Amino acid sequence: MEVAGSAAPVLRMAGIVKRFGTLVANDAVSLELGSGEVLGLLGENGAGKSTLVSILFGHYTPDAGRIEVFGRELPLGQPRTALAAGIGMVHQHFTLADNLSVLDNVMLGTEPLWRPFSRRQQARARLLEVARRFGLAVAPEALVATLSVGERQRVEIVKALYRGARILILDEPTAVLTPQESEALFGTLAGMVAQGLSIVFISHKLAEVLRVAQRVVVLRAGRVVAQSATRDTDAAELARWMVGQDVALPQGRPSTVADRPVVCSLQDVHAGSGRDRLDGVSLALRAGEITAIAGVSGNGQHALAELLCGMETARAGHVVLPAAGIARVPEDRHGEGVIGDLPVWENAVSERLRSRAFRRGPFVRRQAARAHARAIVDTFDVRGAGLDAPARALSGGNMQKLILGRALMAPDGAAPRLIVAHQPTWGLDVGAVAYVQRQLLAARDAGAAVLLVSDDLDEVLALGDRIAVMHAGRLTDARPARDWTREAIGLAMAGLEAQPA
Repeated sequence: MEVAGSAAPVLRMAGIVKRFGTLVANDAVSLELGSGEVLGLLGENGAGKSTLVSILFGHYTPDAGRIEVFGRELPLGQPRTALAAGIGMVHQHFTLADNLSVLDNVMLGTEPLWRPFSRRQQARARLLEVARRFGLAVAPEALVATLSVGERQRVEIVKALYRGARILILDEPTAVLTPQESEALFGTLAGMVAQGLSIVFISHKLAEVLRVAQRVVVLRAGRVVAQSATRDTDAAELARWMVGQDVALPQGRPSTVADRPVVCSLQDVHAGSGRDRLDGVSLALRAGEITAIAGVSGNGQHALAELLCGMETARAGHVVLPAAGIARVPEDRHGEGVIGDLPVWENAVSERLRSRAFRRGPFVRRQAARAHARAIVDTFDVRGAGLDAPARALSGGNMQKLILGRALMAPDGAAPRLIVAHQPTWGLDVGAVAYVQRQLLAARDAGAAVLLVSDDLDEVLALGDRIAVMHAGRLTDARPARDWTREAIGLAMAGLEAQPA
């Protein structure tokens, strides 16, 4: 397929195949990218997007297929040649050294080790020229640790452009930005493509893809299942291509019951340290209600979630927690949610092992534990691995279903009183997002108090009965969702004074 309006694509990937054992991650994938084009790359978790991008960037070598960049075949499996060919990548998790300046971060790896002195003045001049050309304001001497998330992303983009990138891969670029920062990024991208740069835009936010990209390529189960100009499609069709069926995201109904009983309360609480701290936080969580916490990651949300789950202690203030019935959906499903090398069934009961249902003295009642794990897998539709397979074999969405089932299904059948859900849909495709959100709404309707901590403003506005915003360890009052506008939340996320509408 030739790219519309471009006789010679700047990037052509043809027949890319990559296998990991019996798993075919990429199955004869072909796509093209034109000069000055933004191409949206979409797919479910496990659809093959990350593998394909890793092949393009030289981190993986494909089993079959070829790549051409600006009309020349690209040697495969060599990151250095990919960089030299003009391919740059901005990862979702930034790769900057906090203790170094912007200039030092940009220069890292660009000078030979044997050079007796660094050409900092020339590098600084080039950095400022690149920033000026693309409208990316940066302060070369600023310490990265002092920068906002939006400023750090700007540095990552400048770093790629400084190294000569003409094809830029952006992986979930707005995942940790405020709405205002996202708007600024979209303006930057428009300026970049106007100067001939080409962009691969990877995102789960379908509205953003439709706004930014001229075309989309959709992967499912390792294959290209659809390609389209964005003007010829919509979010519903994109979601259907991604998951193979119609998907509707749930919409929470605002709580209509006043004076619900308080399940958990914090009064002037101080906890944590550094950027991840609480400075005088007060909050009340009520039964049958979702309280959503908006904010850019790293402003104290982790300390709040850890405190409510008993993993962190308060230095000052007053905390009231339920004696039992606290369910936890941790932020990092790979690092905290599961132990990847342990089998699925052990992970399914790992936080319930003190229950009498699974213990006989010092011994685990293996049969009962496996039966409960099977019930979780069946009830929450966990697919992709058997009970005895390692948990790391699960896709992100299925891993999150396992964690959610473990949190919500107690062996004695008791419903949780408090659910702390920290980034429960982060990095999930639209189908998995809908499933997780429905489970949280069902738990709320069953009477649980739910604390939802999310970077996704759409999710906060869709599910939150009340919304509070966290910035630099401080928390606004939790007000009814109807009292907030998207703009007011965005300003509060940036630490600016804003009154809800």
